[in-house]
Amino acid sequence: MASLHKPLLLDIPFDHWDWDEVPKYRREQVRKWVFEKGFLDWDQMSNLPKSLKSDLSEQVDLSPMEPVKVQGSSDTTKKILWKLRDQQFIESVLIRATEGTKGVRASRLTLCVSTQVGCALGCKFCASGLDGLKRNLSTGEIVGQILLARNEAGRRIDNLVFMGMGEPLANLPALIPALDTILSPEGLGIGARHITLSTSGLVPKIIELASYPAQIRLAISLHGGDDETRKKIMPINDRYPIEELFKACEQFIEQRKKMITLEYILIKGVNDDLKQAELLAEHANRLNAKVNLIPYNRVDGLEWERPDIEQVKLFHKTVAEGDAPRVTLRMEKGHDIDAACGQLRLKEIKK
Repeated sequence: MASLHKPLLLDIPFDHWDWDEVPKYRREQVRKWVFEKGFLDWDQMSNLPKSLKSDLSEQVDLSPMEPVKVQGSSDTTKKILWKLRDQQFIESVLIRATEGTKGVRASRLTLCVSTQVGCALGCKFCASGLDGLKRNLSTGEIVGQILLARNEAGRRIDNLVFMGMGEPLANLPALIPALDTILSPEGLGIGARHITLSTSGLVPKIIELASYPAQIRLAISLHGGDDETRKKIMPINDRYPIEELFKACEQFIEQRKKMITLEYILIKGVNDDLKQAELLAEHANRLNAKVNLIPYNRVDGLEWERPDIEQVKLFHKTVAEGDAPRVTLRMEKGHDIDAACGQLRLKEIKK
């Protein structure tokens, strides 16, 4: 385990790596080892002199975390539990999907990335916040998940979704530099249209994010068609009711000229009635937004349940017939690996 007093290399923007008396071409070699090859161990960098590797290892750490548990799923989803340098735990989820055009089928790999240890927002259906917020992740801990998960997968990651543990927009000071590194051809080189940030509805941060130059995608965790229903599920609705949230979304859309997505987790007897479906279609039409329906992934210790499949299909049909621009039904993957955000971590810290 790396010591805590040394800085983490990935927290330093790669274009600011400036070790005393280290030639620029040597720093470029390190960059290639880290971002192109995914090596986070000085000893593995075979084209660096032994003396330089020894010196650098004394100055900075490379690995922000280590995997302590990997659970593979029968439906091609894999969850990774990471231990950070301060002994805290976070999770990432690798999701494989097969898509095809004109008879050609290809596998697409998506990584669900965490931005905080725990969460302060207390969404009633979510395991991430059951133990509260411990701290924000650093830039290096965000980027490190992608590098190490890529190694675990043995291939390039195609899409990133910041929908893991924590509220991404509550950690913009670390997230924005991480995005800069992720987007840069000198970093991970993942295109902006392959990156989605999900928010529970931090209105001022949505407006702040609208000025970020890259065309990253935005998803809103809505989960209720009216304030009364939504606040039962998401306490943040008391601070930022739906109308205020949608005005911020409209400002974001106007500045970015990009469709947003309304994420909607279906919970039995709470938000799955057809009146909610009709309201959701109205909201999607107002914002010209895509809708992503997700039947609830049950969390141990919580009372919420997944609706029957017939009700899920009827809800989906009602939203689609309400002329929402685009509606998808995502049958949540990973039931056999505690794939809902925070479940695996919660089990680990309760041992």
